[in-house]
Amino acid sequence: MHFGRNPAPSPLKSEETALSGIRTSAAAELLGVSPSTLRTWERRLGYPSPRRTPGNHRQYDLDEIESLREALRETGNISSAVDVAQRRGRGPASPARLVAAFDRFDEPAADRELEESLAVRSVERTVEEVLLPALDLASSRPQQEAELEHASRWAIGWLHSARRLAPPATRREGVLLLDSGAGIGPEVVETLALELFLRRAGLRVLLLSAELDPDRFARALRALAPSATVLCGTEARIDVLGPSLRRVLDQGIGVRLCAYRAARLVSGRSGMQGIGSRPGEATEALLASIS
Repeated sequence: MHFGRNPAPSPLKSEETALSGIRTSAAAELLGVSPSTLRTWERRLGYPSPRRTPGNHRQYDLDEIESLREALRETGNISSAVDVAQRRGRGPASPARLVAAFDRFDEPAADRELEESLAVRSVERTVEEVLLPALDLASSRPQQEAELEHASRWAIGWLHSARRLAPPATRREGVLLLDSGAGIGPEVVETLALELFLRRAGLRVLLLSAELDPDRFARALRALAPSATVLCGTEARIDVLGPSLRRVLDQGIGVRLCAYRAARLVSGRSGMQGIGSRPGEATEALLASIS
């Protein structure tokens, strides 16, 4: 994987894994037309060109449907859109294609999607425009828990790899992240994404559990001497930071207390300042507040 600040294009593997097909009704819904209109385009224009299942059902390639949908937005004309979609080809990686790889439990295909994204996007844009939206899509389907857990575990591994390749800290400021989440899921991915963004911004970063014993926490706090402490997770609450832990934090002179994606924290003297719900905006807010 290429995780430099200006990633260079990398060659794809020679063996391509076919993306999951979608039925006529789903393809038509994505395009905003009726199934009969979609079949008419196929018959008259030869595009999109579905495969046939053993039961003779149409299976449309998601890449073709996405490419045609984008071209229709640009041209407003189906004949012109087909021409544009055919010339444009597969296009850059997308959240939908990454989710399709997750749904097949196809890790090589997921790897390839983000490799392709890194060829044309920065690490930060790849995370915010492809990886996190894909997790949002995966988490919106309550009946596919296995697929979501697999997607979350894969994303966690990818972010750990990216963190190991992040450059050393270039700034004196430190940020302490307190993870209030539990288990494996999208919130863990969000917290790791913020950690990666902060490291790539040159900050010193330490990620710990919000449930850490206060004495051990105090030692970590002295070692990092953070300029800001951030409580992470949509389930985060003020009472996650127990009284003893809050006293330790309050002893840090000039340490800003912030909340990332924390929906249950109040602002003001008794609460924490919110810094956003995506790693990019949170990183910008932190840099502005501690610089």
